[in-house]
Amino acid sequence: MGCTLTTILSIRNVSKTYRVRGQEGVLALDQCSVDVVQNEFSVIVGPSGCGKTTLLNIIAGFDELSEGEILLNGSVLASPGRNSSPGPDRMVVFQHGGLFPWMRALENVCFGPLARGQMPYAEAREKARDLMARVGLQDIEDLYPESMSSGMRRRLEIVRAIMGQPQIMLMDEPFRALDALTKGVVQDFLLKIFDTAPHTIFFITHDLIEAIFLADKVCVMTSRPGRVKKMIRVALPRPRSIKLLNSPEFLRLKDELTDAIHEEALKAFELGEREAAR
Repeated sequence: MGCTLTTILSIRNVSKTYRVRGQEGVLALDQCSVDVVQNEFSVIVGPSGCGKTTLLNIIAGFDELSEGEILLNGSVLASPGRNSSPGPDRMVVFQHGGLFPWMRALENVCFGPLARGQMPYAEAREKARDLMARVGLQDIEDLYPESMSSGMRRRLEIVRAIMGQPQIMLMDEPFRALDALTKGVVQDFLLKIFDTAPHTIFFITHDLIEAIFLADKVCVMTSRPGRVKKMIRVALPRPRSIKLLNSPEFLRLKDELTDAIHEEALKAFELGEREAAR
């Protein structure tokens, strides 16, 4: 008897039009529909300008949609004229980081749960230390962000997001600025956390290798206006290691994803050329 999958996030026919005074509105998203189930690692890929970050910002409460609705655990999160404020149920890991520079590592991780009264001080510190140790950060409790490497900061931001016990983690190209070696290390740490304590993750990236390596499901977006072009299920076994990158199934998925995205990248380039010529 199979287990029942619980839908955590439901994106239903979402469209977004940006209106600029004195200009025609720009349709960024058009009738997007995606479901993310509990403890699923869902990755969104698409060419630049396809609306990936716009969609994440709407879910996070930083932007408003124009049509459709978004549900979180069955309750309406966003609809036309109704937009949820950012909250601890949707923790965001940003592309350019978000650690408090005036706080030490352990203080950064504990801040959210303590500020919201989610747990006592001693419990928060114990949990933070446990999570930090899982990703190799047990020796940096007293460091300020400026004294950490980029890889340390990325790992700490992930730990801080998990500490808030969100219903879903929203990750906007969090590893884009990292060099290839550091990116690989941080990806491994993220998968280690995901495998030992699964979380529902909505992850945006341009990196097709990263998408397949991390995901249970990859959603391919079209060029602007962003629509859902294709869903690719990634049935690679977990836990995953870098050895998977040369497996026949990984290479097959890479070819499928590359074919799906290449056409959209060309369309995005042609659109940019036309707009630049106006």
